[in-house]
Amino acid sequence: MFKRLLLLGLISGVLAAVASLIYQKVYFTTNEIDFTGTIKPVTVFLICILGGLLASTGYGILTKWLPRYGEIIFNLVLTIVSFVTILGPIAYKFPLEFESPEFFPGLAIPMHFFPALGWYTLKPLFIKK
Repeated sequence: MFKRLLLLGLISGVLAAVASLIYQKVYFTTNEIDFTGTIKPVTVFLICILGGLLASTGYGILTKWLPRYGEIIFNLVLTIVSFVTILGPIAYKFPLEFESPEFFPGLAIPMHFFPALGWYTLKPLFIKK
């Protein structure tokens, strides 16, 4: 079971990273504002994979310790964490000479939901009750 959870975390992290990088490319093409200096693609990739692995580990621990309520508690926690992390892009302060900083939250906020969406999407393929 633990191997399946780690594989789920890894694959959902890669899926979220690919979705984030595609979104970043589309956002750049649409708005012609480049935030790759602020949000580096390698960092996005690593954080998405780390998020997927942490989600799988948390799910495994909660469902083992609380077999009856672990899954619902995990779902609530992952959703709340996804919403709380959007405070970072909202509060981020750019230097005054940076062009169009108001577009940054529009790029970064949706990316915060991709790891959770990837994990929720792939979970039924890896964990069957």
